[in-house]
Amino acid sequence: MLTRRHIRVKVMQSIYALIQSKDDSLQKQEKFLKVSIDNTYTLYLLWLSLFVELHKKAADQISLSANKYISDTKNEYPNPKKFIQNRMLLQIANNNMLAEEVIHRKLDNWYLNEEYVKLIYKAILESEVYKDYMSEPSSDYAADKELIITLFKTIIAPNEKIYDYFEDDKLTWVDDIPIVNTFVLKHLKKTKESHPESHFLPSLLKDDEDLKFALQLLSRTLLKDVALEKEIEGKTPNWDKDRIAEVDSILLKMAICELLHFPSIPERVTINEYLEIAKEYSTPKSSIFINGILDKLTKEYKAEGKLNKIGRGLL
Repeated sequence: MLTRRHIRVKVMQSIYALIQSKDDSLQKQEKFLKVSIDNTYTLYLLWLSLFVELHKKAADQISLSANKYISDTKNEYPNPKKFIQNRMLLQIANNNMLAEEVIHRKLDNWYLNEEYVKLIYKAILESEVYKDYMSEPSSDYAADKELIITLFKTIIAPNEKIYDYFEDDKLTWVDDIPIVNTFVLKHLKKTKESHPESHFLPSLLKDDEDLKFALQLLSRTLLKDVALEKEIEGKTPNWDKDRIAEVDSILLKMAICELLHFPSIPERVTINEYLEIAKEYSTPKSSIFINGILDKLTKEYKAEGKLNKIGRGLL
């Protein structure tokens, strides 16, 4: 789920949090980093568990309609139970592995905040895509899958109140939401009716090396802060170090740390990654500024024989 770029962003956030809190405990920042990475997976699980709650809500409404306790417009459709019989929705709603993971992590967010489930369910009922789907008496797996994907893409994920709720719940989720939303869509598109329950519980990281990379990048950048600061000095003739944006300073130190202390990562990969991160998280001119410094340093390091790169490296 998380790429090396996402991991670099997590490390950047951890270093920024350390600076803001003025707490120089490496152990605390490593814990912050691990929790931040794990919270990305929690967000993914919350999206899936929302589908489970929406299925329950729809089933409850069908039950109430059948008992004539309420008047329900769903009775106007050829098959009022079509939504709760949606094959992909049932794959998620009846997934025991998913249910166990949600319980294990004590993710009772939707139970404690039922108003969001009601809000989304109402928006679904009022949507044209839902009405068109329900107007047909039957469907195949492909049509069921298309509905769930479209509902997530156009109604669920873009909902501002849900976004605000996530933003208030976890600080780092502001940056995680686009990443997780994109992953959910891609994962749903890959889903087949024959997939096992485990399909909906993918690995957060590609392998153990990714977590090792994250922790090493954090620790080495922090422990070598003074030396990395000196590397930047003199390369910014028109910039006093106090005038360099805090995020730019962090990104520069991380990038220099990679150039000098991560031999398996090619310099072009390092530079490109940090330029892209700067474009998204810093000032409009930051990527140009950072590129200029890293370009100078790379040429110097090569001339001095400091760049000892091996292998093809990883993104």
